[in-house]
Order: sequence, then structure tokens, then C-alpha cells
Amino acid sequence: MKKIVCKVEYDTEVAELVAKKAVGSWGDPAGYEECLYRMPDGKLFFYYNGGAESPYAEENIKRVSAAKADEWLAENK
Repeated sequence: MKKIVCKVEYDTEVAELVAKKAVGSWGDPAGYEECLYRMPDGKLFFYYNGGAESPYAEENIKRVSAAKADEWLAENK
């Protein structure tokens, strides 16, 4: 997925997957995934996707600071 956020293009195809959290199983309407990515220039972002009853019913990309990414990584070990 590609998305422009604050005039910066974030792209899951060229970014490195740092970590992934999956809740539920494939096809579960309440299931979802949160993926942390790092762009080649070092910018970090989350990619979210989930079922119709999940917090992420539509796929989305959201930029994130290094501090918030570290916090998320610590919470999801």
C-alpha cells in the first residue's frame, strides 16, 4: 500500500518490515494486524488492516516517531 502523509510517500513495497502484530485469524471479522515499517530514509510508519468488526476495518498508514515505535515494540514483545 502507498499513502502520502504530510507530503511524504510511505510505501509498504519498498519499506522494511520491522515487526508485526496479528490478532485473530485470517477471515475473522474482528481480527487485525499492525505492522511497523521503516522506509529506506529511516522514516517509520504503521500499516493497519483488519476485518469489518476490528479497530482497523479499512487499511491505513500512519507515520510514527521513533519513540512511539520503540514503545509499541516494547509492549508487543
